[in-house]
Amino acid sequence: MSKYKKILQKILNPMIDKNISFADLRQLLLHLGFEERTSGSHHIFRKVGIEEKINIQKDGGKAKPYQVRQVRTVILKYMLGDE
Repeated sequence: MSKYKKILQKILNPMIDKNISFADLRQLLLHLGFEERTSGSHHIFRKVGIEEKINIQKDGGKAKPYQVRQVRTVILKYMLGDE
């Protein structure tokens, strides 16, 4: 199983929102074709065909749990990661 599939499985599991690495979440979004723009500590991701903007920040080395939930919602809504 690829690294990205493992990260995707972790993100899709709502029981571990607190344990998602910021770097892993960022790399997954880039792998899924999102473009990144940085403004201070905010990393903003956009993708053609996706209505929502995704904004993530570091909380130590982890992603903030509510932001992981937002990413999960976008992944499920647009059925991303099934390539």
